[in-house]
Amino acid sequence: MTPDDFRAHAHQVADWMADYLETVGERPVKSRARPGEITARLPASAPEDGEPFEAIMADFNDIIVPGLTHWQHPGFFAYFPANASPPSILAEMLAAVLATQCMSWQTSPAATELEGRVMEWLRELVGLPADFIGAIQDTASTATLCAILAARERASDFATNHTGLSGGPRMTTYCSSEGHSSIDKAVRIAGLGSDQLRKIAVDQHSAMDPAALDAAIAADAAAGLRPVCVVATLGSTSQSAVDPLRAIGAVCRRHGVWLHVDAAWAGSALVLPEMRWMIDGIEAADSLVFNPHKWLLTQLECSAFYVRDKAALIRTFEILPEYLKTREGDQVTNYRDWGVQLGRRFRALKLWFVLRSYGRTGLQAHVRRHIALAQDLAARIAAQPDFEVLAPSPLALVCFRYHPPGLDDPAKLDALNETLLETLNDSGALYLTQTRLDGAYVIRFAIGAVLTEARHVEAAWEKIQHTARRLGEGT
Repeated sequence: MTPDDFRAHAHQVADWMADYLETVGERPVKSRARPGEITARLPASAPEDGEPFEAIMADFNDIIVPGLTHWQHPGFFAYFPANASPPSILAEMLAAVLATQCMSWQTSPAATELEGRVMEWLRELVGLPADFIGAIQDTASTATLCAILAARERASDFATNHTGLSGGPRMTTYCSSEGHSSIDKAVRIAGLGSDQLRKIAVDQHSAMDPAALDAAIAADAAAGLRPVCVVATLGSTSQSAVDPLRAIGAVCRRHGVWLHVDAAWAGSALVLPEMRWMIDGIEAADSLVFNPHKWLLTQLECSAFYVRDKAALIRTFEILPEYLKTREGDQVTNYRDWGVQLGRRFRALKLWFVLRSYGRTGLQAHVRRHIALAQDLAARIAAQPDFEVLAPSPLALVCFRYHPPGLDDPAKLDALNETLLETLNDSGALYLTQTRLDGAYVIRFAIGAVLTEARHVEAAWEKIQHTARRLGEGT
């Protein structure tokens, strides 16, 4: 492809992108593809000779796009969002053409120093203490793994990286029963084992019980195990539960245990002063992660990982073969030593574009609007005698179910709501997901897509009511 060809095709792609953002709401939000349907339309082998760009784009439109679930659709209310604002998209285009590898300062000085600065901006925007030092990870799952690995090393006086886990006491990790599945995965990858992950009981608000945590840590220590890490959750996936950081932090300090805070989704709400109650007690935390790519208008992948003891983090991950040594040495930051990855994309660029394009007030308006929409929806649902709100909605997630009068059999209620969910998703108008709360099947309605407005939430609620009552006629 010549430079002139590239210019022409780039203009075509840019036009396609603008058209997509303008019309995505007209597409079915959830893909209607059947398993194997896309594969069947793709050749078994790569082409022998190159094909024209026009043919590739034609297949992209004909085969790929219809097989996608559209996360930027205004009717996407399923998982917590993966935002793609226009400034972030433009930054990703620039990062793609630069193709920068940001593993060390020398390989890209501007990328490294920009990352350090925007993480300082972000720290101030969400009200974190000044001694938190940040780096951008790909996802919160990776950041949580990094925290658990650093906790493991600090607990073993950094011996485990060299000697392995054999011979020492088994190491235990703690989270609430509402903790994210990434914690389970991280303890496996870290070699600590799922048998050593303690799921702590929760209170009536589904928040971790600090007294139960204290008792579990004390019991493990008395049994000769080594407690190493507690993961507190701000904004659980199932129902927005918020763990009490101050009380949990006191337990962790008493036992000398690393406290990691998983605020993957809810952390973005900290741009609002009125939501800072969630981090009361943050001064006791050792690390925290939240994802600007979930709710802060920034493209995947952009996970903000903050740590207090950066020396412990670097000592956990630093390996310096001859071919990675540079003359700047300790004068600079080399983010390859801050996590699992050696190769790193230029993720700071899109965050910089977003922070400058929207500013504090724009970001606050974005998050505040979604919270207001969710609270209004929860009030509408609660006002209907045949619907139930099954969890508080302090953020932008509403958990509900359809409960027609007279239908009280738990299995039949679950089956009816499961049918309701699948029927709504198959309609193409909206996309929802499910969870279970106290054993009951519950529908989750998560608001956060960039293009979602009040009219989209209202239309979805009308669709839910109409479909539920039509299905309920036969019960």
